[in-house]
Amino acid sequence: MKYVFSCCGNENIRATHAKTIEFTKARDMTPRADCIIGTRAEFDVSELKKLSGKVRITVEAGGLEDIFKARINPNFNDDTEIVFRKSRYDSKRTLGFGLSKGSNRLDRDIVKIMQNPEAVMKVTIEEMKK
Repeated sequence: MKYVFSCCGNENIRATHAKTIEFTKARDMTPRADCIIGTRAEFDVSELKKLSGKVRITVEAGGLEDIFKARINPNFNDDTEIVFRKSRYDSKRTLGFGLSKGSNRLDRDIVKIMQNPEAVMKVTIEEMKK
């Protein structure tokens, strides 16, 4: 299965967290939210809940792309935030565990693009073959 959604930039995006990556439906954020890489995310929780196993997440903005991987948390059930974590911390916001890299290791050119509130990011979450 493959699921695609979009999100927008925000001047406060920093992407400096070593252990998490987050997408939120919120319009506003503070610089303290250091794992968020996209706001105003347009995802459907019921579609995300159909994902299982190991997934590859591709983020694309401004003609650039970066990839990270995680394992789906079957307990995910949040309609406003998606969090990918390196740890096994289980919350309804956690879509994925075993994150391959934190937001601090994302392509810094993509992060810079996403600091523009007019920027749009395409996010593709795709189940990996076993």
